[in-house]
Amino acid sequence: MTPAIFGLSGPQLTADERAFFRAADPAGYILFGRNCVDPEQLRALTDDLRSIHGRDRLLVSIDQEGGRVARLRPPHWSPYPCGDAFAQLYDIAPASAIEAARASATAMALELSAMGITVDYHPPLDLRVPGAHDVIGDRALGADPVQVASLGRAILEGLAAGGVAGCIKHMPGHGRTDVDTHKALPTVTASAEELEDDLVPFRTLNHAPIGMTGHLVFTAWDAENPATLSETVIRDIIRGSIGFDGLLLTDDIDMEALGGTIPERAARAYEAGCDIILNCWAKMHDMEGICEVLPEMSDATAARLDRALAGTRIAPAIAPEQRELLAKRDALLALTGAAA
Repeated sequence: MTPAIFGLSGPQLTADERAFFRAADPAGYILFGRNCVDPEQLRALTDDLRSIHGRDRLLVSIDQEGGRVARLRPPHWSPYPCGDAFAQLYDIAPASAIEAARASATAMALELSAMGITVDYHPPLDLRVPGAHDVIGDRALGADPVQVASLGRAILEGLAAGGVAGCIKHMPGHGRTDVDTHKALPTVTASAEELEDDLVPFRTLNHAPIGMTGHLVFTAWDAENPATLSETVIRDIIRGSIGFDGLLLTDDIDMEALGGTIPERAARAYEAGCDIILNCWAKMHDMEGICEVLPEMSDATAARLDRALAGTRIAPAIAPEQRELLAKRDALLALTGAAA
């Protein structure tokens, strides 16, 4: 198995993609809006992916946080609020905010499971830092580390209850960025002592099944390499100080924060200690190059992948209780005037 997650070019597999995926046997796939037309088409697509590999517990993933980061949208799928909606409720009623976040995540997972999706890149555990770039912004679950950890735990539990594995991101923290990593490489100059706050949510939820790195340079730890490509950050901070022992993915290696060719980035991230390389844009040349530079998946990574997917399940349809969960969430968020 190739330790990579690949994107798809459209709503159905092309003949070239089908042949390539069968031969490459990647760890999994990531879906975007271009792959999601309606529920019937999407479920047929994910069923097709599973048929290629002959395994039901296939990593089929998506970025479905809510708010501006949502690949599945109305009218075919339910709306979900951004992280700030739960943060606002937490300010006045912490227990209600936790309950609302858990209900929303379970409802989301029931919908994803019925689409054949097993992994959601959610929740972000990045702190909201005043004056930082808004690439995180209202996606954040708050500025207080304990609050972010509490709401993040509720989301992980809610996703798991609906049969979907969550993913904590972006380790070791994306909240202090001054630029959008899709476009440039941020350098964070905060001291190791200041960065302790950023680590708290990740350390609290280090038992999460899956985690994702961020493409940021932290001068306190490694002034030369972004976290995704830094053996020091992965070994000493993510695996060490945070204590994360789950499946570690890169953020999308196509982002302009990273330099070099796509295969070169993949090789560097793997050598630095990432388990799985995430490559989103379905460019055949890049995917073939990644397969050429990466070794066969290690036994350690295969074990982490198995653990990550162990609690996932594919539902035949969206469970009826999804509507009740959405109503419960909206009733609680109404205390602040927020809505999906």
